[in-house]
Amino acid sequence: RAPSTISEAEIRERGSRFRARIVPVRDEPGAKAELERIRQDEPSATHHCWAWRLGWPATARSSDAGEPSGTAGAPILRAVEAAGVSDCLLVVSRWFGGTKLGRGGLVRAYGAAARACLERAALVERTETRRVVVELPYDRMGGLERRLGSEEVVVREQSFGESVRLELEIESGRLAWLLAELANLGPSVRARAVEEERASREDSR
Repeated sequence: RAPSTISEAEIRERGSRFRARIVPVRDEPGAKAELERIRQDEPSATHHCWAWRLGWPATARSSDAGEPSGTAGAPILRAVEAAGVSDCLLVVSRWFGGTKLGRGGLVRAYGAAARACLERAALVERTETRRVVVELPYDRMGGLERRLGSEEVVVREQSFGESVRLELEIESGRLAWLLAELANLGPSVRARAVEEERASREDSR
């Protein structure tokens, strides 16, 4: 799952204000840019603690941003992981209210703000897909359509010259099946998975 838009939530704990924002991001440069934007938008905050989680399988980073080690970034990241969300940056900005919360209090407050934000987040379900480039003669098109007719194979691009060139998209778990079916059409059909390309289909929750 991934956020489709920015969502926010705010809690207060013994005078301190914790404002959490989840932002959809696709890569680390995008996450860094969004983090810097939030810092500039809220320059009066005492801390901007954060976690991001990217891709499938997911990679993650977090930061306490000046709070005691392990009291902010880690609980934010745990909340994101527990929700099964990726491709996101979650920032919890704190305005100090004059009363120290202690390590346990900070862990609870940052975790609670992150969870409240995730509960409000607009999420989409994503299915990882792979793309396959196929080149085949015109007389093999009928066989291709018969084999793939009822399957969830999406034609992303097609071109017609001396032969037909198609770019197909299918769920990653069905890639081996698709390549086997294309091989069964004969040696005149050439197919290859696009190794560097991974995409995702999105469905609203």
